[in-house]
Amino acid sequence: MAKRPTKLELLQKAGPPPKSNRATETVCNEFLDYLRSECHLAANTIAAYGRDMRRFATWLGTGSLNQISISDLSSYIGELHEAELAPASIARNVVAVRTFFKYLQLEGIVQSNPAELIVTQKMWQRIPGVLSTRQVDMFLSSPRKADVYWQRDVAMLEVLYATGCRASEVCSIRVRDMSLSEKFLKCEGKGGKQRVVPIGSQAIAAITRYCEELRGKLAEKSPHPPEELFLSRSGRALDRIQLWRLVKFYAKRVGIDPSISPHSLRHSFATHLLAGGADLRLVQEMLGHASIQTTQIYTHVEHSRLKKVHQAFHPRA
Repeated sequence: MAKRPTKLELLQKAGPPPKSNRATETVCNEFLDYLRSECHLAANTIAAYGRDMRRFATWLGTGSLNQISISDLSSYIGELHEAELAPASIARNVVAVRTFFKYLQLEGIVQSNPAELIVTQKMWQRIPGVLSTRQVDMFLSSPRKADVYWQRDVAMLEVLYATGCRASEVCSIRVRDMSLSEKFLKCEGKGGKQRVVPIGSQAIAAITRYCEELRGKLAEKSPHPPEELFLSRSGRALDRIQLWRLVKFYAKRVGIDPSISPHSLRHSFATHLLAGGADLRLVQEMLGHASIQTTQIYTHVEHSRLKKVHQAFHPRA
C-alpha cells in the first residue's frame, strides 16, 4: 500500500506559496537579514535557516502568524517527522522556528510566542561514529600517487584529522593563515570567530609537498590569484561538497563505513585526544565550541580509557 503524502510534502510539490502569503515571505527574509547583520551568524547557518523558513512558510500557506497556536506548531513538527527528516534537521527546524518567533515578538508582529513551548530533541543520543586509530591510518594513506591530485588530497585529509576543523573551515583556510614553522594555522569558525589550532609534523609535511608540487599549477588555472590553500582542478577554492565527496571516495576505497563524513574526522580527532588524556577544556578550545557542554555532547571517551582511569585511581579497583 502506497504511503499517503503529508500536507508538508503536498505543499512542497505544489510550488511556491500563493501571492496572498507574500507578507510572510517578506517577514522571513527580514528575519534572515536580522540574523546576518545583527546576530552575525555564519553564511552556512543563514543558508540552513533560510531553507527551514521556506519550509515553514510553505506549511503555513495563507495562514496568519498571529493565529498560530502551540497545537499548530506541534502538528508542523509532527509532519517533519512524517516527512522522514533526519533528527538533526528536525532539531534545527525547531530552533529556527523558536528564534523566528522571538524576532516577531521583538518587532511587535506577534503578541505571544507559542514557539517557547516547543522542546528540542535530545541530540546527545545521536553521537556520530568514531574511526579507530588503525582506520585513521588506512584512511589518511588512501590517496595514491596514481591519483591526479593526490598531493592535495593527502594534505586535505591530514589537516581534517590533525586540526579537528569543520569542512567549511578547512575549505576557507588561506595560505597566509598558516605558520608551518610555528606549527599552527588560523581558521574561521561559526559566526566569523577566529581561532588558532596546532598542527602536527605529518600534516605539515603533506601541506609543504602539496604547495611545492601541485598548488601553483592549480592556481594558474584561476583568472584571479586564489588565497585559499586547497584548490579545485579549475584553480578555485575547494568547496564543502567537493571535500565531502572526496572523503566518501577515499573511505570507500579502503573499505571504511560509507557513512563517514568530514564531521566523523572532527569527532575522531576529539575522541582520540580525550582517550589519550587531553583536558576537556583544551579540546573545547581546539574545536571552537563556545560552551563546554557542547564538547561533552560531541565527544565520548573510549571505554578502555575509563577502565584504566578507574583501575589507577579508585581505592577498591
